[in-house]
Amino acid sequence: MIESRRQLSINVARVVHDLTSFGLDVLLFAAALSAALLGSKVSARVSVPSAALFLVVAALASDQYPSLALSTKAVEQLGTVALIVILFNGGSSIGLRRFRAVALPVATLGILGTFATAGLIAIFVHLAFGLGWTTAGLLGAAVAPTDPAVMFSVLGDREIGGAAGTILEGESGANDPVGIALMIGMIELATRTDASFWIVVSTFAEQMAIGLGIGVVGGLLEQQLLQRLSLPSSGLHTVRTLALAGLVYGVATVAHGSGFLAVFIAGLLVGDIEAPFKSEIAAFQDGLATLAEIVVFVALGLTIEIGAVGGEHWAQGVALAAFVALVARPLALGPLLGPTTLRRGEVLFVMWGGLKGAVPILLAAFALGRHVPDADRIYDIVFVVVLVSVVVQGGSISWVARRAGIEMRETGPVTPPASRAE
Repeated sequence: MIESRRQLSINVARVVHDLTSFGLDVLLFAAALSAALLGSKVSARVSVPSAALFLVVAALASDQYPSLALSTKAVEQLGTVALIVILFNGGSSIGLRRFRAVALPVATLGILGTFATAGLIAIFVHLAFGLGWTTAGLLGAAVAPTDPAVMFSVLGDREIGGAAGTILEGESGANDPVGIALMIGMIELATRTDASFWIVVSTFAEQMAIGLGIGVVGGLLEQQLLQRLSLPSSGLHTVRTLALAGLVYGVATVAHGSGFLAVFIAGLLVGDIEAPFKSEIAAFQDGLATLAEIVVFVALGLTIEIGAVGGEHWAQGVALAAFVALVARPLALGPLLGPTTLRRGEVLFVMWGGLKGAVPILLAAFALGRHVPDADRIYDIVFVVVLVSVVVQGGSISWVARRAGIEMRETGPVTPPASRAE
């Protein structure tokens, strides 16, 4: 009897200790998130995007409290879910009507521009840093895509006049699937001794073709469901939209296609349709996308030990960020934007607006999780590139818009009308 009571006391003490430890982790995580949220008011005053605060505060918190650190696998999963929400919301916010007007430049920038940027980065990294071609190619694939989470975070409630804003938003949604497919192919090339560069080409083609097809089919089915299948409340309609986005991503991924491209295409197709509770659905998606942006940057910050990033990696990251913004992106995008009707100021604005963020770090996490050679170095350099891009490019986007003659209007939050089935 005494022994059983002792064992019971030990078990109770263990449970209490586990709950206390978990509660402390939740407290620290919530404190870091709250500090970043409060700091977003400061960021608005000093023109530093809140994404940078989320990233840095989370990284500092994980340095001080190692128990907060997340595994690469957890970050991949959180980042994937966040990008599903962000890309679907981005596609539906643009809508097919707006997208048609800029479809050609978005497609060329998203595909040819991403490949050209990745290639220029790989050449620079190989020559300047002395890294092997495969490692240089992995860095190029990771850093080339722009980031929808940062773009939507930086633009916030501001509407960009003309076609430049739509092109930037469309490019940030289109080139992420391209960059992810390119990165998957490069990882295959880096981890298989019998692979040639053909595996990169075949993987990319397969991902794009399947993702595009399933995205179109999923978007058309979703149109019919949203218009014809009525549910009792607006809350159920909003949840259904999220569930359908997850289904589109899951089907495309299981079929070895780009789930991210499928989600973005599906979002474009449902963006302009008239459906019951459309305003409530849009408000829910906007709020959820904002939460997803915060979660992904906090999660990515929790994977970084700022104190462990070596001085050489900081220097290389800053140099690479400058090269991408000032050389690689202008060289890659200039010839593609030349035939468009954009003014010179709009072209310069699009070139400068290629912000890096969650997607490059997530791609570097793919390399880290699959034990690619030099993966730690790639991850550290990408983190520095993203931080510099968000702070410098993101912080100056309004100033560049004014200098380029781009109108940026404050739209403010829109109050949805009373819930009703249309």
